[in-house]
Amino acid sequence: MVPTHVIRAWLPDRPGALGAVASRIGAVRGDVIGIDILERSGGRALDELMVRLPSADLVPLLIEEVAQVDGVVVEDVRLLPGPALDPRLDGLEAAAALVEQRGSDALLSTLVRQARWLMDADWAMVVDGDGGLRASAGTSWETVQADRLGAGLGSVDGNGVGTVVSGLAPDSQRDTARAHLTSSGLRVVLGRTGRPLRERERSCLSHLARIADRRWCELDAVQSLG
Repeated sequence: MVPTHVIRAWLPDRPGALGAVASRIGAVRGDVIGIDILERSGGRALDELMVRLPSADLVPLLIEEVAQVDGVVVEDVRLLPGPALDPRLDGLEAAAALVEQRGSDALLSTLVRQARWLMDADWAMVVDGDGGLRASAGTSWETVQADRLGAGLGSVDGNGVGTVVSGLAPDSQRDTARAHLTSSGLRVVLGRTGRPLRERERSCLSHLARIADRRWCELDAVQSLG
């Protein structure tokens, strides 16, 4: 299988910049199979390009070529472990998975799994208003605890009892994002190491939370009638 790499790079937000980057990718026999715009700010755009390369050995040359384009800064390059993602289709699949759930616990478990998958996060969790853990997915408990503290969520003991802590600066190599499920009083939080969570990813998390919150209300109404 031809390896697929994801290049995250800042480009000047002007006509021709993306074409120049694509040309450089082609110069190292790379094939651009997908483009996603994550953020626009200060006359620049942060793009993610999915690129198929004949060999992973070409990655250093690829980075060098792309960086030659005037005004381009490569933020990150990573190997895609599975099939190439389609952000629009994947978002619809995540939404469908949420509305198909028939119980509140299953809904929250699905939310953390889908959020972690879509945002390529290390971990995701749902907490209540007191910081108590309701659902989680992801990496080591120690990492989650450190990121919770950095996000001002406090630590959680083995029974899911939490204490909110604020004012702690997050590790520079880690980033967290959160969104509220307004009707239920819950929050979905996720964290990632190495790459900042960008505007589009935070917006995606917010939309997932809205869908989950709506489904929560529907399930609550059904339970009340029963």
